[in-house]
Amino acid sequence: MATVTLRSSTGSESGTIELADDIFGIEPNVPVMHQVVVAQLAAKRAGTQSTKTRSEVSGGGAKPFKQKGTGRARAGSIRAPQWRGGGIALGPKPRKYDQKTPKKMKRLALRSALSDRAAEDKVVVVSSWDFDTPRTKDAEAALTALGVIGRTLVVVSPTDLVAQKSFRNLPGVHVITPGELNTYDVLVNDYVVFSADTLPGNDTEAAS
Repeated sequence: MATVTLRSSTGSESGTIELADDIFGIEPNVPVMHQVVVAQLAAKRAGTQSTKTRSEVSGGGAKPFKQKGTGRARAGSIRAPQWRGGGIALGPKPRKYDQKTPKKMKRLALRSALSDRAAEDKVVVVSSWDFDTPRTKDAEAALTALGVIGRTLVVVSPTDLVAQKSFRNLPGVHVITPGELNTYDVLVNDYVVFSADTLPGNDTEAAS
């Protein structure tokens, strides 16, 4: 098993901790990660876009002019698609963009993403967040002490409300709980910061 330095919230070293090989040490599967990320982004789409067809726009009940003798092309309604103010031909309608993704594929993609970050030494583990009260400056100072620069994903315990409130207002920092850990958030951030109690491998459900 690979090991990383276990640090305190002040940046000092407090030992080492092992990373599970089946979560942080596999060969990243790029096609699977791509498919899962595409599915995640597709699921976020509202799918509420809508246009009116010629049967839904108002007006156009009468024939605009007689069939013959005008020298113009025949027309049956001023709400045909070629008319100004007419209906839209083949326009978008409300739909769902959800894609079915097997659970095994989601697990593989997440573990591939975590392994990719671990291979780049972008996985940081903190023994615990020793914040007495919610304070954004304390959270910013902690990340600076840990040497974390850039977009950061912080995984905190659901019961650690002080840490959640401390990190949530920092720009470029995304705070989630272990149950919310997903492939897209891991890949879109430069660093992934865990506390010892949220590190996948100790709790297998956290990495599923």
